[in-house]
Amino acid sequence: MKTTWLILGLFLGAIVMTGDASAEVTAGDVMPAWKMMGSNGKTYSSDELKGKQAYVIAWFPKAFTGGCTRECKSLRENGEVIRKFEIAYFTASTDPAEKNRDFAKSLDLDYPILSDPDKKVAGALGSLNSRGVSNRWTYYVGKDGKVLFVDKKVKAGDHGKDIASKLAELGIAETKSSSGRE
Repeated sequence: MKTTWLILGLFLGAIVMTGDASAEVTAGDVMPAWKMMGSNGKTYSSDELKGKQAYVIAWFPKAFTGGCTRECKSLRENGEVIRKFEIAYFTASTDPAEKNRDFAKSLDLDYPILSDPDKKVAGALGSLNSRGVSNRWTYYVGKDGKVLFVDKKVKAGDHGKDIASKLAELGIAETKSSSGRE
């Protein structure tokens, strides 16, 4: 019995010391600062978007897998509807930049996949799972840098449509050209 308590104590202590029990970022929180390489070769950061544009980051676990392929294709196929809103949007994973570049090219994506190979951003979000990859969660972030919503129930094949619906529900402004305003 003492051994069990000792092992449990050591395990819990290790979690506290490594930060693996970090809190998940939720609606109302300020989005942790991030900087990631895009599949198009450009570097993107929260600093460049804050105060200028709301954005969406749809995290997926691993490039070149079935669900992640369906999710990325869904965003491409629904890009016209998503771009009706004044946002920047990305998918992201903990895969290396080269792998995400190849993945984006294979799917003919018209938006960048962000790479977090050191897992710092996914870790700061609290979205790393026990396999060491990000959960399939999507973060909606306002111009002020605050998280508006975190979707933890992503349906890969419908995600592009779901993003557009959520943007409308959140009251994200439409671009002038899509609303008929000049």
